[in-house]
Order: sequence, then C-alpha cells, then structure tokens
Amino acid sequence: MAATDDATALRWWVGIDEHGGIPNPGRPDVRPPATWRLEMVAATHRVRHASVSPDGTTVAFVLDDDCSDLWTVSVDGGEAVRITTGRPVAAYWEDGGAVWSPDGTRLAYAQEGVVQVVPATGGLPHPVCAGSSPEWLDDGRLIIGVERAADHTTALAVTDVDDAWPARVASGAGDSFGVVLSPDRRRLAHLLFRHGDLNCTSVHLVDATGLEERTLVHDPAITARSLAWSPDGSTIAYASELPGWYEVFLVGVPGQGDDRAQPSPRQLTTDGADFAELRFVDDGSAIVGVRSRRGVTDLVRIDATNGTVRVLAAGGTWSSPQPLLDGSVVAVHESFARPARLCRVMPDGEVRVLVDRAPAPVRAAPHVVPEHVTYRSTDGLEVHGWLYRPRDVPAGHRCPAVVQPHGGPTSLTGDEWDGVAQYFVDKGYAWFAINFRGSTTYGREFERANHGVWGVADTGDCLAAHDHLSSLDWIDPTRIAIFGASYGSYMALHSVIDDPAHRFAAAVMKYGDCDILTSWAQGDLVGRLDLERMMGHPRRHRAAYAAGSPIHRVERLDVPVLVAHGELDQRVSLRQATELVEALRRHGKQYEYVTYPTEGHGLLRSEPFLDFHGRLERFLDWYLLP
Repeated sequence: MAATDDATALRWWVGIDEHGGIPNPGRPDVRPPATWRLEMVAATHRVRHASVSPDGTTVAFVLDDDCSDLWTVSVDGGEAVRITTGRPVAAYWEDGGAVWSPDGTRLAYAQEGVVQVVPATGGLPHPVCAGSSPEWLDDGRLIIGVERAADHTTALAVTDVDDAWPARVASGAGDSFGVVLSPDRRRLAHLLFRHGDLNCTSVHLVDATGLEERTLVHDPAITARSLAWSPDGSTIAYASELPGWYEVFLVGVPGQGDDRAQPSPRQLTTDGADFAELRFVDDGSAIVGVRSRRGVTDLVRIDATNGTVRVLAAGGTWSSPQPLLDGSVVAVHESFARPARLCRVMPDGEVRVLVDRAPAPVRAAPHVVPEHVTYRSTDGLEVHGWLYRPRDVPAGHRCPAVVQPHGGPTSLTGDEWDGVAQYFVDKGYAWFAINFRGSTTYGREFERANHGVWGVADTGDCLAAHDHLSSLDWIDPTRIAIFGASYGSYMALHSVIDDPAHRFAAAVMKYGDCDILTSWAQGDLVGRLDLERMMGHPRRHRAAYAAGSPIHRVERLDVPVLVAHGELDQRVSLRQATELVEALRRHGKQYEYVTYPTEGHGLLRSEPFLDFHGRLERFLDWYLLP
C-alpha cells in the first residue's frame, strides 16, 4: 500500500490517496483528445429550476457552478442578475429552486435545512426557520415541510416569514410534500409518501388552517406526482402510474365543508408515456408539462377536455415548464449536443434562448450524438442504452469501450448533456450509457423489474451490455471497462465480482455501496426508505440483501478497480468505501482509492471533479489502451 505523496498533500481537496498492488504510472505516450478538455466540462454550469414571477415578466432560476445561487432574468432575455451569493453548491437531483411571493417582491428557498427569503431585487437573505420546500400561502406566510423526529416523517406547517413559529397544517404516516395552493389560496393539495406502503404516494386536500383534511386519491402501491390546480379551483390534475405509465388524471375538488362522496378520478391521457411537471394555462383549457418516453423528454400541451397531446418542443430533455399569458412557455432544455439552457418556446415553435452559460469552447466542440440501442439481457429481458461511437474510426480498428450504468436506480440516462462522455469519446473510447431494469421512462413494469433482486437481475443487464459491445466489429471485447456512480458504482462492483466469465477488464466505483445491509443502517432516511421500497426490510429479506452485497465475494475479483468517495456523503456512507477497500487489501487485490473531504454524494466542486476525472482518465488509459 502506498501512502499519500508530497504532491498530493498539497491538494487540499484530496483526503485518502492510496493504492494496492503495482502503481499505475500513467501513459506518457497518450496525447489529449483533439477538441475536448476536462476543464471545459468542469466550467460548464448547469441552469435549472425555472420559476416565473406572478406578473409574468421575470424568471428565477438556479445556476450551479461552485455555488448553487439564485439568478433572475427577464422573460424577454437580457442580462441575468445574481440574487444570492455563496449559496452552497447542491446536487441538482435533490435541491429545489426558488418560489415567488404572490406580490412578486420576494423569493423563498431552502438552504441546508433552513428556509430563507430574499428580496427579488437584491438584498440580504433572511433565514426564516428550519424546514424544506417552501410555498407561499400569502405575502407574509409560508407553507413549509417540517421534520418530525419522533416518527421520522415530514409534516406541513404554516409560519409567518418575519416572526416564525410554525404551526402544523397537515401530517400523516409518511412525508407530505409537493404543495400546490388553490387559486383563492384558502386550501392546499399535497402529496403523501406513505411509510406504511413505500410504493404509494397519495393525493390529499387540506384547509390552510388545518381544520379540514381529506384524501383525494389513494391507490395502494401506486405513485401519484405533479399536482396542478385548475384556475377555477374545481379540479386538480396529477400524474399517476396506475395505467403502467405516469398518465395524466383529473379529480374534482369538493367544496369546503362538502361531505358528499368524492368524485372518481378521470384518466385524461393514454399516451403510453410518463408525464410530469404539470401546470394549467391561465384559462384552464390546457395543461403544459413534459412527456418522457425511452429517455427522451418533450415539452407538451395537453387539452384539458379530451387529453389530446401537442408537442411544443421535441427532443432532448425539457424541464421546469412555465406557461405565459401569450401562449409561450419558459422552460429549461438540454440534449446530447447542448448543455442546459433557459429557453422560451414561442407559440409558433420558435425557441428563444434566455440564458446559456456554456463556454465558447464547448459550443464550438463537435458533439457525438449516441444511438438508442436495445439489447437482450442474460435472462432475455429487453434492455436499453445510448451508444456513443467515436468519429472517424479507421476501418479494421477496434476501440476500447466503457459501460456506464446510471445511479438511482429509479432514474435513467436520457437525452441530456454529458461532457465526460464527450471527452472520452473524443479520446477514441466507445461509451455505452445503459438503462438497466429499474430505469424510468420505459413503463412501470420495467421500472419495478429490479424490486427484490438488486445486484442480481440488473447485474445481468450490465454483463449483457458487454456481450452486446463484443458483438460489434469496431469494439475490442478484451478492452471494455465498467464505470458508475452511486447505484451505478454498485452495478460496476457486482459486474466484476459476480461474473464467472470475467468479462470486464477494469471497473470504477464512485461513491457506491458494497454491502446493502450495512449501508441500510449507515445511510440517511431517504436512502434507507428507498432501499426498503425496492428490497423490503432486511429482517424479512436477509437472503436477498446478502445476494445483493458483493462484499461477501471479493475474493472472486481479478481485475483492477478505482474507488472514489466523498467524505461528507450522507446517502452512501464513506464507511461503504472503507469496508470495500479493507476487503480489497485483505485479499491482495489491485486497486486505487481516493476520498474527497469537501464532497458529499456527488463530486460537485471543480477541483475534486477535475482530480477524479483525471484519475479516471489515467486508470482507463493504463488498463484499456493498447
């Protein structure tokens, strides 16, 4: 084992830095790619979470660089204004955006467990109280999520902004979230993630005083999402996976004090696709949202009467749609060839870019657009992925390749920008980003196909990805690695331990599990409940947890691995990496191991990002390039 050297000690963002076995000296003969640099990728800032002011003139959004600050810009474009400074960098998949006060003068947001309010035209943020997911009840009060330590649930509370003293409004046997206010702001609808049925999220209605509450929609083992209240207050739209996809439903809203039977929900769309982020247009005649299928997310308009779906902007990944009075829609867009941008889609389909923070070298660099590939897993299930092929591959040349399973696992790799993939493809690697069973946008049956079989059935999907690449005459089957983060890291580890054929030449694991039983006990509540949702409680499913924990079979490993972890990770504890590396050391395996003291579940700051991907490059070049 090698200790940290003097050069590494000077890099404050690196913690543990060690290796087992023969050190990787790097490849001095390998030149950088022709048009891409990792610094370009690190400098490409993510635009996300758009929110339009009540008067329809201004958009608030989050910009991720080494901070996750709030910015505003006119819906007509122009100079963007930075509203906050020094807001800590946060993972886009967990951090929300800002919400406007009804009078448009203030923005509310959550930061590190505290609700903050900031003047929309500039000024210092005002911390309100501990809480999450703020929503304005009126100009002086907020609805917030408050964690209840006694039962580990999240209740809704109302609090004055200037004299905070939260009072409970709604609570249940689970987590209340996703609040939408009625047009008269006297009632609110919300979602409840049920701890007693972890595959169920139900829809509830509550008086803003907390005196009256009722359940609008409760389908056992079925998830509802994306609530939207009609402008006349009579109807709530939501998406439900009841039909096998997240189709749009409408449910009538009873009047206050109305004890009559609740109207049955009506299914509005039958598209065989997943809808989300629903918002009624101002006259209530239509709903704007996003529609996802097979990794592609369109911006759409849905007729609120007959469910007819019209595509406003196709392809890539659209998010945060915000309809304006003139029929245009503000939304965020990215694709394989474009980093995330804030756009305005006009009624005639013209896309106007409001904010684009991609550096000029990234805009000028050639982008490879991958092919959507379908292949058969080891048990015959049809699996999907995106295959990047390097440009100008000489006849007869066989490329090295990387298989990349995504995190989640209830997530996907979609038509979205991946600068790291573009960098390695420019170096001459093939890159295969797979959507193994458990991935979204392929229907509920596929999404739940990994329940109870973590690390077993879905590992077969990763091994079959290698088989698919091996069948192509332009890829060298002996030079294929697997690399993933979070659940993708867990997949990578399984794929080089639980494979008698030893298909992969190397593996890279970034902040992933090695033992889901110990991880269940070490991680945060969100991760623990998500694990139980798919695998059940370990006291009743110990055999499945053991089968899904490759740490018990490390002696089977016979390829080099690179392990990286953030020391502040709450979702997957650093102790998972410690447990794995101790086993690698004990069995005399070839490994490299690095930790990052400033990072949590995601390498979000530029220095750790560049350090890790530089190591990834040296690792892959050493073990895969001829």
